[in-house]
Amino acid sequence: MAKKIGVLTGGGDSSAINAAIRAIKKKCISYGYDLFGICNGWDGLIKGTGYDLIKEGATGTICVGGTYLGTSRTNPYKKENGVEAVRENIKKFKIDALITIGGDDTNGVTGKLLAQYGINGVGIPQTIDNDIACTDYSIGFDSALEVVTDAVDKLHTTASSHHRIMIVEVMGRDAGWLALYGGLAGGADVILIPEVPFDYDEIIQVIEERKQRGRDFSIIIVAEGAKPKGVGQQVTASERVDSFGHVQLGGIGDFISREIEKRTGYESRVTVLGHIQRGGRPTAFDRILATRMGSKAVDLVHEGVFGKMVCFKDNKMVAVPIEEALKQQKPVDMELYELSKLFH
Repeated sequence: MAKKIGVLTGGGDSSAINAAIRAIKKKCISYGYDLFGICNGWDGLIKGTGYDLIKEGATGTICVGGTYLGTSRTNPYKKENGVEAVRENIKKFKIDALITIGGDDTNGVTGKLLAQYGINGVGIPQTIDNDIACTDYSIGFDSALEVVTDAVDKLHTTASSHHRIMIVEVMGRDAGWLALYGGLAGGADVILIPEVPFDYDEIIQVIEERKQRGRDFSIIIVAEGAKPKGVGQQVTASERVDSFGHVQLGGIGDFISREIEKRTGYESRVTVLGHIQRGGRPTAFDRILATRMGSKAVDLVHEGVFGKMVCFKDNKMVAVPIEEALKQQKPVDMELYELSKLFH
């Protein structure tokens, strides 16, 4: 009998998920497997919503952002009878193995289901935060980075024209990969990341040094999870908590703007990129990364290797135990962070 694989996408979306789904479909066809597309992440497997992806098209999707399967931040372990419903629907649809595309929350559920109930699964890392350990890059990061870099490039002209301090707030809950890479690529003067609590005096010093050199504007890029020294909590946009225990971050840019104006009197403006970082056409790098990861995931299922995360290390696709990939943190490269301080 042909195997049947189920695929779902969970958590925040990014620009290259469809490229991974496309590769999964093509590889399933090559092996003679059935492929069942589960709608809206774990919510779809709880409710039993999905369709035959072999019959339905994935044509022309390599260049399309988002996920045509839909996504959600649903945690079956936090839903009444959620895990039981997942198990029942896996049996109902005769799914032999799951491939889950998402971040640590989505793939963490996959690892739990295998450990507790023997449900076969393989994870693919997809997060614009790029904070999953054991992989050099996650699907979506490079495309989001292109958006951030483009925004910083554009803000330079208006900042210099109006002699302003421009603050760019980007995503990054616990890791500052987008802020650091985007700031370096875009030529930001100050880069603030969650890994290093920042000092307002140091920010003001950079601004004043630039003014002394005749540079009467500055660009500051800050990750949403960054916080000043001595402050234990990150700035939140609301107190609402999702099913994985995460609050919605946002607003640190405004705090910094007000503090700079209070201390210096210099005009300051804030640009919050928000969900625009998730959208649009994926970069060539992301399309290839997603294609390779999707193909590798089906290979692992074919080989009977489960409980693994497909990871990209040294330009090779490797399989790492899900629990190993998720138990570690992936802070930014501090050498690169120190290098960034040269450019202001």
